[in-house]
Amino acid sequence: MHFTLTDLVTDITQNGAESGAGLVELFVSETGSSSEQSSAGQSSLGKREFGFTVKDNGKGMTREELIRAQDPFVTDGIKHPHRKVGFGIPFLVQTAETSGGGWKIESRKRGLETEAIGPDGLLPEEMRLGAAPSGTAVSAWFDLGNVDTPPVGDIPGMFRTVLLFSGPAEIVIRRRCEEPPLDYEIRKTELADALGSLEDAQSLILMDQYLRSLEDAAEE
Repeated sequence: MHFTLTDLVTDITQNGAESGAGLVELFVSETGSSSEQSSAGQSSLGKREFGFTVKDNGKGMTREELIRAQDPFVTDGIKHPHRKVGFGIPFLVQTAETSGGGWKIESRKRGLETEAIGPDGLLPEEMRLGAAPSGTAVSAWFDLGNVDTPPVGDIPGMFRTVLLFSGPAEIVIRRRCEEPPLDYEIRKTELADALGSLEDAQSLILMDQYLRSLEDAAEE
């Protein structure tokens, strides 16, 4: 079971990293304000949403495969040979729908048309598949004011885990938040150039400090 939204994001990003992709992009955003002033000058709760999109240039899925991916009792038996169920996308769908949010999945197999499933909702333009010959983009958003929405969790810790996924030559993270204001981008290759092997203990410490400083900058 996923206890935080960052657990969900990590799981979906891992799927992208294991899809045979050379590039995985993660976009994480928070929109809205925790409070807003009414016309009478009184503070009232405003709607705040947490959203994310994971895009990869892996092998992609057909419409039939997209539909099957929503079934927790269907697994390909390849990535995790001892796992009899696959809860990533089914849990994502369930959590988004029960927390007043939504979801969308867009995928393309090489040589085939783009397929999309999910309720009405737009992927961020920069995270759509565009002209990529193949790949998948998974997007979801959650109402942070809904009692059924899990806590967000440790965002810098999630980014650290994602950047250590093996497989893709490049992992790009984009982070945006309206309040407190945040807007930054992280590239795995640039971190590796600056720190050396990201699996080295000292590099891990420095990377963790750097990721947390990016989030803390908005509070200074």
